[in-house]
Amino acid sequence: MELRQLQHFIVVAEELNFTRAADRVHIVQSALSSSIRSLEEELRVRLFVRSTRQVRLTPAGRAFLEKAREALKVIDIGRETVADIAGLRRGSLSIGTVHSLPAFLDLPTLISRYHATSPGIEVRLRQGDAAGLMEQLRSGRLDLAFLPLLDAPDDIVTGIIACEDLVAATPPNHPLAGRTGVELRELMPYPFVDFEIGWGTRPLIDRAFGQANLERQTNFDVTDLETIVDLVGQGLGIALLPETIAELRRSKISVCELAEPAICWELLIAYSRTDGDAPLNGAAQGFLDLLTFQ
Repeated sequence: MELRQLQHFIVVAEELNFTRAADRVHIVQSALSSSIRSLEEELRVRLFVRSTRQVRLTPAGRAFLEKAREALKVIDIGRETVADIAGLRRGSLSIGTVHSLPAFLDLPTLISRYHATSPGIEVRLRQGDAAGLMEQLRSGRLDLAFLPLLDAPDDIVTGIIACEDLVAATPPNHPLAGRTGVELRELMPYPFVDFEIGWGTRPLIDRAFGQANLERQTNFDVTDLETIVDLVGQGLGIALLPETIAELRRSKISVCELAEPAICWELLIAYSRTDGDAPLNGAAQGFLDLLTFQ
């Protein structure tokens, strides 16, 4: 059954005249008659009683008319919904982030700007570790995610938001406080405070030490940035943090710069790959466009 057949049937039922009905739908009368016959054959029932003098609905035709109108109404609503979503007038957007986003990404302000341009889009925000966010991207529970990735898989599209050098955060009176050009091996005598395995900058740091054939001692494994800063500030260890984050917490800690080559922490925007490189959700594309011009 085709949409045009329902449209043809409703017009004939309203006009009860094939000539006038054909004029309304802008087709020849023979084509309209053929469309109605095909519909009747598919339904296996006569919808109209035709004579040389009049056309009238059969009981089945009267019953079907009500349902045909309901069907077209549902389709029209569906079209409006699709148009609203495509035009960013309605819909939803799910964004995921790792904990403790760096200061150079003001996500609340970005969401506020997005809401101002697309107030009909409901924005949802979830936090998690990188692995969990990736799984949610793949399952469709997230449209976009801000996260660090060492190696992006083929089914995920990524774009770099920022790249930040890591620095060593130390207690204020630490021997390394304020130094520059510090080698990784010089950090080895001191215990570390770090994120749990798989969280935040931990994978990047573990890889850097592994590539240098160094094995460090991590005494505290946490999931919260401020806990790391507080533990370092209390003299319980050192930590490697993005420079912007460390500099903003100078009241609690000191900073020393690492020697080249720097360990660069990349913050990425990621979404599932479809047939092209654009996200499937138009609302997500609208957010990406806003991010591009921030």
